[in-house]
Amino acid sequence: MKLFWCLIFITGFCKHAVASNDTIIVRKDARLDVLTQKQIAMNKRLAMMTSNGQYKGFRIQVISTSSREEAIKVKTDLLTGFPDQKTYLIFQSPNFRVRIGNFLKREDAENFRKQLVDLYPQGGYIVEDAIDYTPKNDEEINQ
Repeated sequence: MKLFWCLIFITGFCKHAVASNDTIIVRKDARLDVLTQKQIAMNKRLAMMTSNGQYKGFRIQVISTSSREEAIKVKTDLLTGFPDQKTYLIFQSPNFRVRIGNFLKREDAENFRKQLVDLYPQGGYIVEDAIDYTPKNDEEINQ
């Protein structure tokens, strides 16, 4: 019997709560906005990372050859011609691939590829790769 009266009371209360015209005022701490912005920035940064901690980006592949000597020569030429860019020699059987650069944006890689045309008429091509990149603390990463 008590259960019956409780159900009637709850049902009557719910009708009253739904039909009321009361106003709810929510006051939030302003620090929540700061934390939300930090979380958004962290999520953007994590979305651009690979499982091994490197960033998703672009490099320019200058040559793919089966000759190790030719690949080493191209890498040496790139190092002397562009000392500010990192150069990578990758062996994927049966070929040696020489890649240069660590670019977050494809347009940056394209601009650098245009500079390579002077040294290498074929100019190379842009490939997606896991790149070495260390963002600054206040840097916004947009792709």
